Amino acid sequence: MVNIIVAGAAGRMGSRIITLAKDSSEIRLRGALENKNHPAQGKDIGEVIGIGPAGVALTDSIKKITGKADVIIDFSSTSATVECLKLLSEKPVPAVIGTTGFSSDETGYINLYAQKVPCVLAPNMSVGVNLLLKILSDIAKTTGDDYDVEIIEAHHRMKKDAPSGTAMKMAQVIAASLNRDLEETAVYARHGLIGERSRKEIGIQTIRAGDIVGEHTVIFGTPGERIEITHKASSRDTFARGALKAALWVYKQTPGLYDMQDVLGLK
Repeated sequence: MVNIIVAGAAGRMGSRIITLAKDSSEIRLRGALENKNHPAQGKDIGEVIGIGPAGVALTDSIKKITGKADVIIDFSSTSATVECLKLLSEKPVPAVIGTTGFSSDETGYINLYAQKVPCVLAPNMSVGVNLLLKILSDIAKTTGDDYDVEIIEAHHRMKKDAPSGTAMKMAQVIAASLNRDLEETAVYARHGLIGERSRKEIGIQTIRAGDIVGEHTVIFGTPGERIEITHKASSRDTFARGALKAALWVYKQTPGLYDMQDVLGLK
């Protein structure tokens, strides 16, 4: 049995993780973390998210509950994630981090934390997306500079970061396979008289509307032919199941920073 704490417990992803964990024979919820201003502080997290009593009260203090945990699963915010890891630095706990939008400095701190304990950092924890990342690398290596690359992502209107972490991971995988520097070749918006598309740019375009869970399409286009690969998520449960799978996996690993490709054995 692996004991978990969920950070961002009352959020869209945290609530689904807790709901699925309740029915698991391998995972037990031992802590639920939210920011101090959350109106449900002190209440049973199961009651808060509508699944009935879970026997775990919502708290804003990681130090009060960290002794109960084997793994922390974090879907909060970039600043909250880093602050949580800093509070755990003296007694680090293996982590599964699905929060996206980290700055380079914040990612650097996560790397530092992972020197002490195993951590999984992944912008998307679905099996389908991670299979897609492997496929995209193979396609890019084969098509090379003869095919233009465009990535289009769509999410719900409440999503705070753009482009999505998944779209950026796709761009990074493709850029590495094409031996390109993404900082130099990424194009995030087009407007007005922009001239012809450069040969090596990687377009990354963002859509925000309604309650879209997550959609990503990658286009490889050349005169006379176009390859389109699309992943559509219709439920956050696919990400939640991946997070729980990662928690069961990371608990057994040596210190280091891992991703879902490691968890799923795709490397």
